[in-house]
Amino acid sequence: MAFAGSNSSTSVNYKLVKFTSSLIDTHKIELVNMANHTFPMYSEDREKQLGFPEALEELKKKITNAQGLIISVNEHNSGPSAYFKNILDWFSRMDRNYMENTKVLLMSASPGKRGAIGAQEYVRSVLPRAGAEVVATFSLPSFYDNFDEQKGILDSNLANELQDSVDKLVAEI
Repeated sequence: MAFAGSNSSTSVNYKLVKFTSSLIDTHKIELVNMANHTFPMYSEDREKQLGFPEALEELKKKITNAQGLIISVNEHNSGPSAYFKNILDWFSRMDRNYMENTKVLLMSASPGKRGAIGAQEYVRSVLPRAGAEVVATFSLPSFYDNFDEQKGILDSNLANELQDSVDKLVAEI
């Protein structure tokens, strides 16, 4: 399964996830566009009154059943977006180990030179608490300079780095 932590219809992280998924031909990959999903903001009161949102239960089930995940997180103010953090908060309340034994390729991308590395580092520290094993990471800086939707990653060093990360994930699942 592959998705970006962004709910933007123009998400650079979704574009990266979509491209990365195309590099794998040995496994069937469900590509999920989070721009098509809205979820309520987590609140303890809402959870007590209404329980868990059905759409989040369905997404969590897909994640739990996946052999491996490709996730690319976006960054807002040096951390993951409120949208993605909210999803992580809901999931942690539903099942503390919802990613038990799941192999993850964790990526990030941004128009800036840091490639959303702050968000990636945060998520990398959180996913193992849910049982995930982050087997590889990749960060794509300066997205608009380094990526073309038809050609993919333009910088050969970055392209090789991504392919190595994909190969690590595939070898683990």
